Amino acid sequence: MILETIVTSLSPAGATHLAPMGVHVVPEGMLVMPFRPSTTLDNILSSGVAVLNHTDDVRVFAGCLTGRRDWPLTAADKLPVKRLADSLAHMELELMRVEEDELRPKLYCRVIHEASHAPFKGFNRAQYAVLEAAILASRLRLLPWGKVQAELDYLRIGLEKCAGQREQEAWAWLMEKIDAFRHGQADIQGAA
Repeated sequence: MILETIVTSLSPAGATHLAPMGVHVVPEGMLVMPFRPSTTLDNILSSGVAVLNHTDDVRVFAGCLTGRRDWPLTAADKLPVKRLADSLAHMELELMRVEEDELRPKLYCRVIHEASHAPFKGFNRAQYAVLEAAILASRLRLLPWGKVQAELDYLRIGLEKCAGQREQEAWAWLMEKIDAFRHGQADIQGAA
C-alpha cells in the first residue's frame, strides 16, 4: 500500500523541508523512495529521521510542487524534525537501512511514534483530482503529453462537481505549473 503524504525532513543546517511523496507501507515500517536528486533524500540520509504528515488540505501537496512551501509547522513529539501544524495525524520515522539505487534509493524506516490530531472525514472527488494532478505535475518529464492531457481532462470532471475554495486554489496552482512546462516544452520543440 502507498500513502500519499507530506514528508518533512531536517537539513544539516536545521531547516525543515516539505515534500509530497507516496510512501510505501512495508512489514518493517515505512519505505521512503525519493528520486535523485532530492533534498528529502539528502536530509534523511544526513539526519536519519523524517515525519509523515497526513493532511486533507490538498493545497499543501499542490503548494509544495509549485514553490509554496511555507506552511505552519510545529515541533514533532519525539524527534528534532518539525511536522505540519495542521496535520490530521503524523508518524515520526527513524531510518533503519538504505538500499542504494542510481535513480531511487530505498530508505527503510521504522515508526517510532504516531499521533492523531483530528478526524479524517475522507476525500471528496475534487481532493482526489488534485492529488492525482499533483502526481502528474511531478512527473511531467516522464510522461507523454497526450497521457497528461487525457488524465487532466478526466480529473477535471470530479473537480468541477465537488471542489471547494481550497481545491480550486490548489488546482489553479498545478495548472500554472503544467502550462509553464507545456509552453517551455513547445518552445524547445519549436527551436529544434
